[in-house]
Amino acid sequence: MIRMISTLLLLLPAYWGMTQVDTLRLDLDDIINLAQMDAPDVQLAKTKFKTNFWQYQSFRANYRPRISLNGTLPDLNRSFQSITLPDGSQAFVGRSLMDNSVGLSLEQDISLTGGSIFAFSGLQRLDIFSTGGNPGTTSYLSTPFVLGFNQPLFGFNQLKWDKQIEPLLFEESNREYTEEMEDVALQSTQLFFDVLIAQLNVEALAKNKADADTLYAISQGRFSVGRIAETELLQIELSAMNANANLAEAELNLQTNIERLRNFLGLKTVVFFSLTPPLEVPDFTIDPDAALAYAIKYRSEMVSYERRLAQRQRDVAEAKSQNGFRVDIFGRFGLSQTAGQLSDAYKDPLDQEQIRVGFNIPIADWGKARSRIEIARSNQELEKMNVTQERISFEREILVKVQQFDLLRNQVRLAERAYDVSEKRLDITRKRYLIGKIAIVELNIAIREQDEARRSYIAALRAFWIAYYELRRLTLYDFANDKPLIREAGN
Repeated sequence: MIRMISTLLLLLPAYWGMTQVDTLRLDLDDIINLAQMDAPDVQLAKTKFKTNFWQYQSFRANYRPRISLNGTLPDLNRSFQSITLPDGSQAFVGRSLMDNSVGLSLEQDISLTGGSIFAFSGLQRLDIFSTGGNPGTTSYLSTPFVLGFNQPLFGFNQLKWDKQIEPLLFEESNREYTEEMEDVALQSTQLFFDVLIAQLNVEALAKNKADADTLYAISQGRFSVGRIAETELLQIELSAMNANANLAEAELNLQTNIERLRNFLGLKTVVFFSLTPPLEVPDFTIDPDAALAYAIKYRSEMVSYERRLAQRQRDVAEAKSQNGFRVDIFGRFGLSQTAGQLSDAYKDPLDQEQIRVGFNIPIADWGKARSRIEIARSNQELEKMNVTQERISFEREILVKVQQFDLLRNQVRLAERAYDVSEKRLDITRKRYLIGKIAIVELNIAIREQDEARRSYIAALRAFWIAYYELRRLTLYDFANDKPLIREAGN
C-alpha cells in the first residue's frame, strides 16, 4: 500500500499536465524546515524577537554609569541688557563678553535605593572685552571634582521593579519566539496534509474515473447482447459521469491548497508539490509527568505567570508611594577656584558643600490615595486567581494531549489495517463483477467503502502528526530526539 501511494504521487505531475512547472518532491520534515527558514511568519517572529532584544539591552543600560562630555565653545554675547543699579533703579548697560566651558560628568543610578550618585569635573573661562575705555579681563573658574547624590525617600523605586520584571519579559519573549517557530511547524503540518489529501483524492478519483469508464465500456457490450438491463447500464453511465465531476472538483481543491502552501512558505514562483506521506508512525511513548515537567520548565506561560504577579505587586507598591508623603535629599561636595591665569585656577582650591532636604506631606486627599491602593490590591488578587486558573487549565491540556497522542497512534494502525482490507475486498469484488458473479450495486458498495477507508486512514495520519507537533509546541520539547527546542532568533 505504501509503495502504491508513493508511486501514484510521483505520477501526479504528469497526469496533471504540469511537467513545465517545477516539482518539489518533499516530505513533512522538508516542508517544516523550509517554512522555518524563510516563511513570512518566521520573518515576523524574528523581527519581533530582535525588537524585544534591543528593549532588553536598553533596560540593562539603565544600570550602567553614564559618562558625558558637555561644553559651550563659545558663548559670545554683545548686547544691551537691563540691570539693577545700586540705588535700585534700572538702566541699560552694554555687555561684551565670551564664555567658554567644558565639563566631564559621570552619573550612576542605584537600583537598591532608587537614588543616584554623580561626579563632575569642569573648567570655565570668561573673557570680558574692553568697552568704553575699560580694559578687558580674562578669568578662569576651575572645578577639579564634585561628588554628589540625590536620594528620594518613601517614593516609588522604578529601577528596583524593572530589575525584577524586565528579565522576565525578555525570557518570555525568548520562549515565545520558540513557540512561534513551533506554530510554524504546526501550520506547515496542517497545510502539508491539506495538499497531500487533495493529491491523494485526485489520484484516487482519477483511478475511479478510469475504472468507471472501463466498466461503462464493458457494460455497453453486455447490454448489446442482452446480458444486463438498461437500468443497470444507466446506473453505470451515471457513475462514470459522477466520477468525472468528482475528479474536476478534486483538481480545483488541489490547486487551492497548493497555492495556500506556496504562500505560507513565501515561494515567489509557481511550483507543484509532490509530497511523500509520513506513513511511518514513531513508536516512542510520552510520559505525562515528563511532558508536564518540560512544559513547566520551557513554556512562556510559566514566565508570564511570574511576570504578571510581579507587575501587580509593583502596581501596589506604586499606589502606596503615591500617597503624597515624600522626602528628597540632595547633597554635593567639591573643590573650586578662580583666577586670572589658568595655572593659578588650580592652586589651593576651596571646598564647596550643599545639602538640601525637601518634603511634601499631604494634609487631606479625601481618600484618593487609599482608593488607589485598594484598587491595586484588588487587581493583584484578581490576577492571582486568573493565574491559578490558567495554570490548572494549561496543565490539564498537557495531560489530555498526551493521552490523546497514544490513542491517535492506535487509531492510525487500525485505520491502516482497515484500508488494506478494503483494498483487497474491492479487488476481489471487481473481479467477480467482471465475470458476472455479482451485481453493480455490490461493486459500488465496495468502491465506496474502500474510498471511505482511504480517507479515514489519511485523516488518522493527519490527526496523529498534528497532535505530535501540538505537543512539541505545548512543551517546547522534541520527544523524537529527546532534547529541548528553546532557540535564539537566527538559529
